[in-house]
Amino acid sequence: MEVQIDIENEPVTIDQLQRWSETSTILDSIYPINEAHRSPYRHHQKLNHRIILWEGDITNIRVDAIVHSSNRVYSDKSSITRRLLSKAGLEHRHEISQVIKGCPTGEVRVTHGYNLPCKYIIHTASPHYNAKYRTAAETSLASCYRNVLQKAYDMRLETLALCVINCVRYNYPPDEGAHTALRTVRKFLEMQEELGCVIVNTIVLVVESCDAGIYEVLLPLYFPRSLQEERTAVLRLPLDNDYVHNDRRIRIIDNPQHYTYGGDTILNMNDHAFTQMQGDLDQQRLLGDRPQFPSIVDQILAKEVHDKERYERLLRRAKTEDLSEISGIGCLYQSGHDRYGRPVIVFVGKWFRFKDINLDKALLYLIYLLDPLVKGDYVVMYFHTLTSSQNYASFTWLREVYNILPYKYKKNLKAFYVVHPTFWTKMMVWWFTTFMAPAIKQKVISISGIEYLYSIISQKELEIPAFITEYDMTINGIRYFQPLPSTST
Repeated sequence: MEVQIDIENEPVTIDQLQRWSETSTILDSIYPINEAHRSPYRHHQKLNHRIILWEGDITNIRVDAIVHSSNRVYSDKSSITRRLLSKAGLEHRHEISQVIKGCPTGEVRVTHGYNLPCKYIIHTASPHYNAKYRTAAETSLASCYRNVLQKAYDMRLETLALCVINCVRYNYPPDEGAHTALRTVRKFLEMQEELGCVIVNTIVLVVESCDAGIYEVLLPLYFPRSLQEERTAVLRLPLDNDYVHNDRRIRIIDNPQHYTYGGDTILNMNDHAFTQMQGDLDQQRLLGDRPQFPSIVDQILAKEVHDKERYERLLRRAKTEDLSEISGIGCLYQSGHDRYGRPVIVFVGKWFRFKDINLDKALLYLIYLLDPLVKGDYVVMYFHTLTSSQNYASFTWLREVYNILPYKYKKNLKAFYVVHPTFWTKMMVWWFTTFMAPAIKQKVISISGIEYLYSIISQKELEIPAFITEYDMTINGIRYFQPLPSTST
């Protein structure tokens, strides 16, 4: 394969570049095929189609955002930095002086593209490498790539030009940096597919001539283009690729005797092979004794840790960002407590205009409101009164929200009441709870009138808009329900 090279001065578009799935497969016959071992990075045609390897000037590509790697104070004078400052214009220099006021390693900052073909520039600070602190350097670099990709996802950017963040000037080995970059990109794309919400559709890996050969060799290991490449890749992946990450995480926790997550002890260090006498590990590696692949339990734990970190990141954003435009709509609020002392969350469907609202901020406001309430039992009342197609959320977005919210939201939800349901509502609720959210299926209850709620919550505690009460009176009349003395939820 030949790495695509930028020759023209005109801006390069995505359509002009060849995707990784369209490149020719190179079979390396010196590696025997072992059917018993499979690479953790399987052949995935969709993921390969989202990747482009391109050698060129990152400031000359037309995408939603490009990535720029600098030092913490944006003062190094690399060739990319000089081209960026020269092409973006004076407005960009002014924004840099206002926004980029010291960017800690691993974090990101965003500026506009101005005179560049891209819309935005995502800045990050490249880590320094010291062989004595290799794990810290790898973690910092992975954090750079992960936060860049997360920022692109949060900004709902479809195309991203990703540069080589690690830098030789900071003593970072190019091959180790490439492994970290490709591994992180692969995990990010896989996570998008698992969530069923693909936002970042194309990632262009922009390399210079010094890195082109490295990425050309390593890219098939993480994005195999055939089963043959997948089977040979397992023998070429580094020994410490993804298999030792759990051990590293254990080594840095506060209490090394027990690795605890969610209140349950998962691993006792005294029983782990890490604390027992071992033979000559270097000799074992030379003899070809390779580490075992992660078990299903390890994969589940890793996903739980990832989900927890993602939720905590969203919670921090919810507590710091301005969400007044969402709270001002008034479609979601707490309305007192029910007869068992549980907080009641009211959602007014008519006031939720799905196609017009900022969905990212809507999710943040949901987390901001519910996080302190879901620590114990709680109840949700959804009023479907006088809603239209403009108020119906997509299944993709609902599934994304459901997957983001941690287990405590499902566990402590005691009832989800749907008031004034329609036939469409009942069908959609059945479909969603059957195939996407079976954990709450038994908790969803359809109610045809408001007065049926008064056996659950006092009329004085329930605050709802007047149009809901007026509509209820037109279809049900007045005082149509008398609760029994022993009625319970």
